[in-house]
Amino acid sequence: MIEILIVAALVIWSAVVVFKKVFPKTAYTFFLSLSNVAQKQGWTAIAKRLKPAMVAGCGGSCGCSSTDAPTEKKSPVQAVKWK
Repeated sequence: MIEILIVAALVIWSAVVVFKKVFPKTAYTFFLSLSNVAQKQGWTAIAKRLKPAMVAGCGGSCGCSSTDAPTEKKSPVQAVKWK
């Protein structure tokens, strides 16, 4: 019984992740409307959790996250000099 619940939770979580990746604009509006419904019911913790992050950066739903930090430049690789 517990195995079925674990597998079901993993399948649902995977479906949500794929839905967000494949249909980003639809997922944004869907989760925003779910957040608004939860807020009207008085469930503020759930509403905060469901509310999607505001789009920043490119704004074209290209997959870049608004929470991505800029990557640090790597130092150039230097050859080892043997004596």
